[in-house]
Amino acid sequence: MEVCYQLPVLPLDRPVPKHVLSRRGAISFSSSSSLFGAPDPRQLSQRRGAISYDSSDQTALYIRMLDVRVRSQVGFEPERRSSHPYLCIDFRTLHTRPSSGSTSADSSPERRVHRLLSFQRYLHSSRLLRGIPQQIPLHILDEDYTGQARCMLEKVGTWNFDIFLFDRLTNGNSLITLTLHLLNQYGLVELFQLDMLKLWRFLVMVQEDYHSDNPYHNAVHAADVTQAMYCFMQEPILAKSLTSCDILLGLLAAATHDLDHPGVNQPFLIKTDHYLATLYRNNSVLENHHWKSAVGLLRETGLFSHLPAEDSSLNMERELGSLILATDISRQNDYLCRFRRHLDQDNLCVSNASHRHFLLQMALKCADICNPCRPWELSKQWSEKVTDEFFQQGDIEKKHKLEVSPVCDREMNTVGNIQIGFMTYVVEPLFAEWTRFSDTRLSHTMMGHIRLNKASWGALLREQSSVAEGPSSPGTDPEDGAATGGSSSKEIPQGSRES
Repeated sequence: MEVCYQLPVLPLDRPVPKHVLSRRGAISFSSSSSLFGAPDPRQLSQRRGAISYDSSDQTALYIRMLDVRVRSQVGFEPERRSSHPYLCIDFRTLHTRPSSGSTSADSSPERRVHRLLSFQRYLHSSRLLRGIPQQIPLHILDEDYTGQARCMLEKVGTWNFDIFLFDRLTNGNSLITLTLHLLNQYGLVELFQLDMLKLWRFLVMVQEDYHSDNPYHNAVHAADVTQAMYCFMQEPILAKSLTSCDILLGLLAAATHDLDHPGVNQPFLIKTDHYLATLYRNNSVLENHHWKSAVGLLRETGLFSHLPAEDSSLNMERELGSLILATDISRQNDYLCRFRRHLDQDNLCVSNASHRHFLLQMALKCADICNPCRPWELSKQWSEKVTDEFFQQGDIEKKHKLEVSPVCDREMNTVGNIQIGFMTYVVEPLFAEWTRFSDTRLSHTMMGHIRLNKASWGALLREQSSVAEGPSSPGTDPEDGAATGGSSSKEIPQGSRES
């Protein structure tokens, strides 16, 4: 049996009804679901949010929480706690460095989880309640488009675009500023008659729902992927064939492709029996969550509410999901083999809508893992950030006596060997096929950066190894390191320099 509620806004100073969560909009949930039921008033105080469950599609659940307030003692039924080990883990410890000593309070069984992964807004509100200022204050649009940030946007299509500098210049609002600029540059705001207030609110909420405490999967990464996606869509073979709807979907998918990422990977969620893994049946868990979170924001802001529901709005939501789901790294070989087969048979037709959508999927996949294709100064920063996030997950796995995931053990891995393996087995094969598809200066520049960055990591590994072992042996050729990883590794091969 499915129960639906349509409720008005309730002020925070009024008590919450016995089995209803108040919000700006609708709440829908299945009473037969074992995952969600009527909330216990002993566990909740007051909150505004949304839980929506589409009974016709078991994956169509998304959670939106606005200004959540939870009592200090949040309880769970004993049987649920025992069947869901993740409930005993405070995920906020993912973002703290391991200390030499731990207090008895940290291991106390009475400690309760105060924040679930999808409740990013509770994190912001709890900071304010504790007197900690919000890390990324949002300013009005005019202030974001001033000075050097505006100058950088004039070169947003260059591959050496420094997203870290841009994020500083926009006071931490790189995703909002960049996405809005690209939508305006393509004329999509006017073409689709998008309400500027709704669009601004949507982008602000998207940026807020990225966890700023994640070293890698944060709003800056989303902005970087959006900028790369723009570069790929500017390639001649795509620029002359993509429709306005394709471009809009491509930019929105890039901006939301990691929305509400918890900073841990899918195997972690599965082995801790996380509710998202149960909900999506261990299949593209994070990607499904990113997609449904994006759909939730689209519906909450009503960004596409003026479009015909059956013909445009729902179809755009489905295609947005198809793009985001393509970023699942566990399905890399499936997409790569299909891409290679199309290129071998030379049967990709850009006038075919399904083929264009597949090319957008491949472009988003490339944009998502393009860090090794950036210039060394940018690539190295991204490599260190993603490895830091891996190691944080490994630390939490060790703390709770879980099996440590591959590449997440800081005692067994280094940034260099992780990156060399990632480039060799994941990045190079994908971008080699992309270069076959789009044989342009940008493609050759990216392939050149991959080779040079791999050589640079190799040189660093050899340097670290020689320092650990002491003076180099007499038979070592000192010029070998310079040829592969010295100053020459920072140069772009002739013929692939950017203008």
